[in-house]
Amino acid sequence: MIELKNISKTFNRGEINEVQALQNIDLHIAEGTFLVLVGSNGSGKTTLLNVISGALTPSRGQIIFKGKEVTNLPEHKRSAWVARVFQDPLGGTAPDLSILDNFRLAALRTRSKGLRIGINEGFKQKVRDTIAELGLGLEDQLQQPMGTLSGGQRQALTLLMSVMDHTDILLLDEPTAALDPNAAAVVLRTAQKIIRRYRLTTIMITHNLSESLQYGNRLIQMNRGKIVRDLDQDAKDQLKPEEMYQWFG
Repeated sequence: MIELKNISKTFNRGEINEVQALQNIDLHIAEGTFLVLVGSNGSGKTTLLNVISGALTPSRGQIIFKGKEVTNLPEHKRSAWVARVFQDPLGGTAPDLSILDNFRLAALRTRSKGLRIGINEGFKQKVRDTIAELGLGLEDQLQQPMGTLSGGQRQALTLLMSVMDHTDILLLDEPTAALDPNAAAVVLRTAQKIIRRYRLTTIMITHNLSESLQYGNRLIQMNRGKIVRDLDQDAKDQLKPEEMYQWFG
């Protein structure tokens, strides 16, 4: 599904503040994998996500999606396959528009945008049914401005909106970092349902070690722009929390 070949990314090349954010990354992520990515600040996690999403072009190497090279394909053209949820709940929605209007915009993510946004009863019902699965009672508040909701509610809705149109790859960039524990639990349960239902290939960055052990079927640790540990489901199941804490000791 996703293949990275000898990917490197250098910022400020040749200058005194040169940073090698990624160093010779070789990575194959099979379809349907839920990969959890951990590492200290500056380890290269977000740079790796930015390279996969198309927000950054690597300095060297190749990126392949489903057998097609996309190394130089810009982010907006990768949106046909890639959806991304950021850590800031305010970043993925239009606060002045209603919940319903936000969902309609999300549904048009990979299509040509016209001057009008059509919302019929069939679409409204689809949105109601989708939101009802959250169990937050928001399905009866479709006209409520998105900006009036809590961070946890907005993040959960952002996850649902990310799959309103076709997507193959879901990138979760610390989606619970700005949330309280209860809201974080709702968001991650929602993510788990979405990933399983649509069989999405998923990469999630988290600094929460408990989340990294509880979710996903593959675990990678990065350090100084390199992959230093890569655990499959069996190895991850045997990993004890105290062992993982020692990685960062």
